[in-house]
Amino acid sequence: MDIVFNCPACSQELTIEAGSAGAQIKCPSCGKILLVPRARPAKPAPKAAPSAPADEAEMAARLASSYNRMRTEVGKAIVGQDEVIEQIIIAIFARSHCLLEGVPGLAKTYMVKSLAEAMALSFKRIQFTPDLMPADITGTDVIQENTEGGRSLVFLRGPLFAQMVLADEINRSPPKSQAALLEAMQEHCVTVGGQTYTLEEPFFVLATQNPVEQEGTYPLPEAQKDRFMFHVKVGYPSKDEEREIIRRTTGAHTADIQSVITGEEIIQCQRLVRKVPVPDHVTDFVLELVRRSRPDEPGAVPFAKELIAWGPGPRACQQLILGGKVRAVMQGRFHVTIDDIEDLAYPVLRHRIVPTFNAEAEGIPVDDIIRRVLAAIPRGKAKAGL
Repeated sequence: MDIVFNCPACSQELTIEAGSAGAQIKCPSCGKILLVPRARPAKPAPKAAPSAPADEAEMAARLASSYNRMRTEVGKAIVGQDEVIEQIIIAIFARSHCLLEGVPGLAKTYMVKSLAEAMALSFKRIQFTPDLMPADITGTDVIQENTEGGRSLVFLRGPLFAQMVLADEINRSPPKSQAALLEAMQEHCVTVGGQTYTLEEPFFVLATQNPVEQEGTYPLPEAQKDRFMFHVKVGYPSKDEEREIIRRTTGAHTADIQSVITGEEIIQCQRLVRKVPVPDHVTDFVLELVRRSRPDEPGAVPFAKELIAWGPGPRACQQLILGGKVRAVMQGRFHVTIDDIEDLAYPVLRHRIVPTFNAEAEGIPVDDIIRRVLAAIPRGKAKAGL
């Protein structure tokens, strides 16, 4: 192999046999004595950015397609509420749960039922009332007599044994009944009478609460709210959306919702999203966002002690990252960006930041505190388009 180099004096290109490496030669153009350089090994080609295997890429494409189809199917029954539907679907694919807050009449129950139909999941609704007991939710052991006159103890399953459970107005029941959901939400199983029963997967709890009437209610403890991935606020529809609601609900319109995805496919998608890579600068952004929201943390945002009584715990970091992974795949990407984190910061942190008395007295909502925290956190490399 020949060695090709340029004369440093006249820039003449010279071609010398590889065996002459290290020897002195005379440049035929300018007469300068040169030292033949030794051949350098070629630089290896830069490694391509890691990509998903073919089967995982196909599954990711199917998830994104299923999400768009689900929105179309649910849109046959529900007008608007695109952001709410997106966040509920993200929580489902992240194998977690949602807390919905909205005034009555915003189709929260109908929305969840429509999603269950689009996902081919079994659906049960539990109406929480002050006299509701834990056994009314989980189920209880009953004595049953057989045809031969013998008696046996049989477990009668409660409404919690469904793949999608709507806990309607959860703050209407005492904490004892609210807590009946905790084991199911965390462990996906129920323990009654010393016997543990596994719930059918995928399992998802969606709880609603009314923010208007607070008399006779039992606010959820902070530890219990932390079990929910998102705190989603369901707002009023726009004027055009409300006009369409009137047309559909007072006419002969019927919504024929078709199943888009099965429970087994949802489980596969739940496993897939955990393989989505997260760049270091995105992880750094999540850590800064959560840690600087804690008033006693060194480096907290300047207004933390004035407006924040308690900041979010480590579960907030987990949910931001996991939610960002799901959102990325649903949008056809196999990597998480800071935009994903910023989009999910409000539903993730809304019930994990406790405002101070001063903040409440001044009428500063939690969403405004989150907005200020986001504005105080530098985006880092994301500004360069990474």
